[in-house]
Amino acid sequence: MTILEEGVVAPAISAQDQDGKPVSLEEYRGRKVVLYFYPKDDTPGCTKEACAFRDNFPNFKKLGVDILGVSIDSESKHKKFAEKFTLPFRLVADPEMHIVEAYGVWGKKKFMGREYMGTSRVTYLINEQGIIEKVWPKVNPAVHAEELLDYLNQKTS
Repeated sequence: MTILEEGVVAPAISAQDQDGKPVSLEEYRGRKVVLYFYPKDDTPGCTKEACAFRDNFPNFKKLGVDILGVSIDSESKHKKFAEKFTLPFRLVADPEMHIVEAYGVWGKKKFMGREYMGTSRVTYLINEQGIIEKVWPKVNPAVHAEELLDYLNQKTS
């Protein structure tokens, strides 16, 4: 697992969101995008992170920043998760793991002494030109949305 570095072109995305609509980074050209990767829909940490993005969504919108969440869950799981927690942003389904592999977030993980393959909690901020501006390689789901907003507000002040 090799997480992408700042300053490189963000790999293209071609997938479906929770509503079965096609998603590509190209459609966000000219805007900043928070591309956050998370392990699994409707688990404690992932729910905490998604709800923090939801609660801060108006602040991201004011700054002209879009949010895309990505996991290897299916469109239907994403749809249930988004509806259950009223998520106002798109969740990208990556069951074939093309996106998680392209962004270097799929790999060996450890939990309670057990090793397994999974998605790491990593966030990329992609700038208006499609370049990775900032990477957060280890994310605390409870405070990450605020951390991103602090960074974005410092850049605009």
